[in-house]
Amino acid sequence: MSWAKTPRILLVWPKKEKVSLRILDLKVLQRHADSLGAQLGIVTRHVRVRQDAESLGIPVFDSTPSAQRDAWPEAVPRSQRVPKAPRRDLRRIRNFVYEKEAPWRTSLIGRLLAFTAGVLAVLAMAGLFVPRAALTLYPEAQTQSLVIPVSADESITSVSLTGAIPAHSISVEVSTEQSLAIASEISVPKNKARGIARFTNLGQSEVNIRAGTLISTGAALRFLTLHDSLLPAGVDEFVDIPIEAQVPGGQGNVPADSILILEGPIGLSAKVTNPDPTSGGSDSKVTGATDEDRSRLSGVVFDNLGKSALSQIRSQLQSGDLLLEDTLESDEILQEEFDPPAGQAGKTLVLKMKVKFTAQYISAADLDQLARSTLTASIPVDFSAFGDPTFTPLTGPATDSSGVTHFDLKVEQDLLRSLDPAHVFNLVRGHDPQGARAELLAGLTLRKDPQIVLTPSWWPWLPLIPFNVTVEMQ
Repeated sequence: MSWAKTPRILLVWPKKEKVSLRILDLKVLQRHADSLGAQLGIVTRHVRVRQDAESLGIPVFDSTPSAQRDAWPEAVPRSQRVPKAPRRDLRRIRNFVYEKEAPWRTSLIGRLLAFTAGVLAVLAMAGLFVPRAALTLYPEAQTQSLVIPVSADESITSVSLTGAIPAHSISVEVSTEQSLAIASEISVPKNKARGIARFTNLGQSEVNIRAGTLISTGAALRFLTLHDSLLPAGVDEFVDIPIEAQVPGGQGNVPADSILILEGPIGLSAKVTNPDPTSGGSDSKVTGATDEDRSRLSGVVFDNLGKSALSQIRSQLQSGDLLLEDTLESDEILQEEFDPPAGQAGKTLVLKMKVKFTAQYISAADLDQLARSTLTASIPVDFSAFGDPTFTPLTGPATDSSGVTHFDLKVEQDLLRSLDPAHVFNLVRGHDPQGARAELLAGLTLRKDPQIVLTPSWWPWLPLIPFNVTVEMQ
């Protein structure tokens, strides 16, 4: 618009592009055109823009040709504002309206004094709030010690001042393999005993006795018939049949009339006995493990597994937990395999064993609770606990037949004489470090000289404000 050299300026509103102009913006454009000595016109079909332009007296056209073809309305003449002539007495009026500063504020000495007072006020505030002091006091101390008779059991659910405390169970499974050199000799079955068995008919019918028919002694030593036979018909008719022990060894040599049991349905039709002793069963002496060897190896392995179980249980406990070792017991033997098996030769006996062990323990939290509650109940007047209590079993835990574990527990804690921080502050406020130290030694019962640290270190007095002084007890 500023470049235009024409009495009329036509603004064409874009058809597609969105242009957001307020009525105030149109007013500014109109005034700028007036300042250039030109008349402003607008080409647009937007209803809102047309209404705003017409309200300001700006000509509006539907298209550029119509703006060139149609006559423009005459521009409304605008009055120009004529500035008033400046007044000649403005300086006099200003001096009359505004009061003059006080002489002391305009003088150099007055300003120096005001500045000095402000600096001193700032320094005073800094001296009041900036300095800090840290006091380390060593009040009278003593050690509180008690011995508590403790009873621990799984049936107890909470810690009691009487010494009753809960016990908790923990289980582990441990396994190992261990060998033992064998020097013993054992008897190994070699040959089977043989003999004659006499079968007697109990009825009137023939009885077919097949090979492999089982007969036995009262001690359950079994024999087998060696071939098929036919027991003649008639009561008390009999037949003799060769027999052989089911297992080898000298145990098959039995005396006469000791084989009396006929197994199976045939036992209802006949009876059996051996008219003569059986013979031929024999054993041979070889190197092998005896029952005593197995028992000894099993005991050693079991003891080692118990020690291993205790070690594993300790590794699973938290720091401070107390393991009740005498409560360790085996819940179940999960595996016990000997190689070679019983009755077989071998120069080395190997045992594989796996056992589940369970033991009881007392948690450190329960012991700490028992120690704190018992010690707190007997703290002397004007003293308070300092630090955490310590506890140590005086006697080894022993479990009675009812499953309750008893032992004596020694508990200790340090006590310090109580000091009132407000009283301490009143003794030292505003003093120099030496004077404050003397006041503390005179007004308090201390076991050693107090320590005073000022910040900044060159500051000569302790603070006057309580929250700038910290007190630590040791």
